[in-house]
Amino acid sequence: MDMRKLVDRLNRYAYEYYVLDAPTVSDAEYDKLYDELRAMERESGTVLFDSPTRRVGGEPIKAFRRHEHIARLYSLDKAVTEDELDAFFTRVEKVCKDPEYTVEYKFDGLTICLTYEGGKFVRAATRGNGTVGEDVTAQVLTIKSYPLSISYKGTLEVKGEAIIRLSVLEEYNKSASEPLKNARNAAAGAIRNLDPAVTAARRPEILFYDVNYMSEGELSSQEEAVAFLEREGFKTFRRMRLCKTPQEVKDAIAEIDVSRKKIDVLTDGAVIKVNDFSAREALGYTDKFPRWAIAFKFEAEEAVTQVKNVVWQVGRTGKLTPLAEVEPVELAGATVRKATLNNLGDIRRKDVKIGSKVLIRRSNEVIPEILAAVEHTGASVDIAAPETCPYCGSPIAEEGANLFCPNRACRPRVAAMLAHFASKGAMDIEGFSEMTACQLIDRLGVRHCSDLYFLDRKALSSLEGFGEKKVRNLLSAVEGSKNIPLDRFIFALGIGGIGKVASKDLAERFQSVEALASAAAETLVEMENIGEKTAENIVRWFADEENRAELSRLLSAGIRPYVKQARAGGPFSGESVVLTGTLSRFKRSEAQARIEELGGVCQSAVTSKTTLVIAGESAGSKLEKAKALGVKIVGEEEFIKILSENGIDIK
Repeated sequence: MDMRKLVDRLNRYAYEYYVLDAPTVSDAEYDKLYDELRAMERESGTVLFDSPTRRVGGEPIKAFRRHEHIARLYSLDKAVTEDELDAFFTRVEKVCKDPEYTVEYKFDGLTICLTYEGGKFVRAATRGNGTVGEDVTAQVLTIKSYPLSISYKGTLEVKGEAIIRLSVLEEYNKSASEPLKNARNAAAGAIRNLDPAVTAARRPEILFYDVNYMSEGELSSQEEAVAFLEREGFKTFRRMRLCKTPQEVKDAIAEIDVSRKKIDVLTDGAVIKVNDFSAREALGYTDKFPRWAIAFKFEAEEAVTQVKNVVWQVGRTGKLTPLAEVEPVELAGATVRKATLNNLGDIRRKDVKIGSKVLIRRSNEVIPEILAAVEHTGASVDIAAPETCPYCGSPIAEEGANLFCPNRACRPRVAAMLAHFASKGAMDIEGFSEMTACQLIDRLGVRHCSDLYFLDRKALSSLEGFGEKKVRNLLSAVEGSKNIPLDRFIFALGIGGIGKVASKDLAERFQSVEALASAAAETLVEMENIGEKTAENIVRWFADEENRAELSRLLSAGIRPYVKQARAGGPFSGESVVLTGTLSRFKRSEAQARIEELGGVCQSAVTSKTTLVIAGESAGSKLEKAKALGVKIVGEEEFIKILSENGIDIK
């Protein structure tokens, strides 16, 4: 057999083994042919460009050279909540009609860019800052999940994620003098090690997912790009899903969230991309991210337990939410006994039944959510949908996948409405809870949020548990809530689909609740984060006679919403700030207001966007995550100093 045929044969066997995971020859047979090739190369003094013997790696290098990418390698914007994901869909659908999306696993490793010229591999580089990376060609040559030669003859850049499989890491650690802590660091350390022998010993591989640049020809979609990569011999994960609606995307994300525990690769989320490349061009880029893609990050803990029963709760909009009572299970430092399902459609889609074992997730210290059924038993029974409200007996109304109680006076609906109105992100009436709301409903006949501003001291004193101090504090908190930022007042109204982000956008755009009340749907839809359905909800809410009457009562009670003006050039300008722990001099809402006044943006969780963490006493997981990400951290005293130096009064 001549050298060319032998190289082609060995490369085909390697492709079957490392890319397809479907070997057709034994290791012994491959090794025999490989040794034959080595002998042939020694005798002739010739080594073909794509010979598998080139993959052993070279001598250690002294330093990495810089490499400038042909096309910029953008990072991805991230979402950690469904609201943030919905905002992404809204932005896309404002530009693109009926967009299709692809959903892929987001692997936790090191981004690598490979360059080919004239059909030959010439270079591998890390992402770096997106424009310039480090040349890691010698290290990547030890990896066998990509081809050294391809049929495409133009200049090409392809992107992938260098990973180390969990089973490979476990095996490596059994004999390693210094065991590696996790697969992500192991992969990054393997590629960014100056000695290619270390890279080879850790056995990384690259999973490819994108074409970053091609000089000739063009691709029209993400589907085409992945098909091109597979056709040319690059290893992909082969589990990309095409979705036609946001709900299909969310279903695909949920599937990844369930299945990621069963695969041999560390994954921390899902990547959502607009499939069509012409739509991507229309959407464009920000300074940091493409507008046509987003990464949904999983930051939660999960466990399997059994469903004992399901009860239906009525929320402030009248929507009935199924709440599963489950066998107690330890999750994220707490004993979990209940978990939510979104609606009847969610129950059917996830195939959840009473008596079945289910996978639940808990994040951000909120009540856990059921992700999917994992096992049915002989005793499993379907969950029946109620025909009447379980609290007031009103006939149930069905809207799509959701069930509603139409009775505005339904007790749990009123209690939830009052609790939302008084919550921290809204009017921030300290000491008010849903239990307090129930007492006010049952004993004092409270039915509207405006009733809180006409509470009588004597009547409150007659309630169980309401001593003089509690009454005084509650009335003081109610009075203090009258001077409220407009965005929090809008959020407090409880308009369907309006969360904290949308409330801020609406406050900045309209500057007063009166202007918002008279806004047309066409005007609202022009805003980046407001879609047609949300615009309709806003217009419908302000058109409702009862809502208008309630708004009038609230303003007559002395509520004066104001627009917060951020100080130009303030010390927190450009900062994304997270507050954690207990502050001795401020309530959380007060500290947040001061940060925003000085130009900062407050976040609820530490993410890749976070630039500053203000840590009080007993700061927990947010502080630890900030340290791990290298985010700047300041204490309360330094925070107070910054405020004082900028003329902010500290009481």
